[in-house]
Amino acid sequence: MTILVTGATGRVGRHLVDQLVQRGAKVRVLTRDASKANVPVGVEVAQGEMLDIDALRSAFKGVRTLFLLNAVTGDEFTQSIITLNVAREAGIERVVYLSVFGADRAVNVPHFAVKFGAERMLAQMGFSATILRPTYFIDNELMIKDVILGHGVYPMPIGGKGLAMVDARDIAEVAAIELIRRDRATGALPIETINLVGPDTLTGTDVAKIWSDLLGRPIVYGGDDPSGFEQNMASFMPKWMAYEMRLMAERYVTIGMVPEAGDVERLTGILRRPLRSYRDFAAAITTAA
Repeated sequence: MTILVTGATGRVGRHLVDQLVQRGAKVRVLTRDASKANVPVGVEVAQGEMLDIDALRSAFKGVRTLFLLNAVTGDEFTQSIITLNVAREAGIERVVYLSVFGADRAVNVPHFAVKFGAERMLAQMGFSATILRPTYFIDNELMIKDVILGHGVYPMPIGGKGLAMVDARDIAEVAAIELIRRDRATGALPIETINLVGPDTLTGTDVAKIWSDLLGRPIVYGGDDPSGFEQNMASFMPKWMAYEMRLMAERYVTIGMVPEAGDVERLTGILRRPLRSYRDFAAAITTAA
């Protein structure tokens, strides 16, 4: 049967599609613009979006398993509710859902709370689901690499509690493994939640030191000021979203994203290899610079 992938052109989705194809899965992607979908040969493309009911119903025909990823938008919760309802209407019971680390605790951060709402819906509606809860994406640092390299400052207010940052490629590979496991199962499997973390829990000072070591010059941590972060974000994104990013940063500073006991070992067991590290990511950036 077919696996439908939403968010297939994003940082996780494009790696996920490649992983599924490599594993011999039959894949269909849902995208707003089919003409811009750069997918491997053999991957089916369905044009539409999550609030287009007719497009969703068409995309779900012949599908057994769904990968659900919602972008951070003002109507994210509506998108997830509609998509899961239409999926159930189409007879789909098997889902891998991309949530966020600590979704059940960060109730004041909109896109965290939304994802916990979707998790509850998966449970209440009886889906056979894997809920993936990733921490901060290492790949987010691509947005600030010019500040690091050009100004000698690591500007993200991630605090002193620590974040176990995760690589999008590791997220995608775990998602592919779970999608295929559920798709090929002879019956419904119970709901499982997997924390997706990196191998190292790093503070802002730790990250600045990694860059300093790799570049051979001082890189300083910009400090724990979510309000300044909000102001910077508001210069290139809607103010409501910049405020939401501030609320997220406040969580980083006050609580962090620290793995639970056994998280790293569980992931290395699933992947059968070590997790990709922040230092390796930063090393690749400095080599290319």
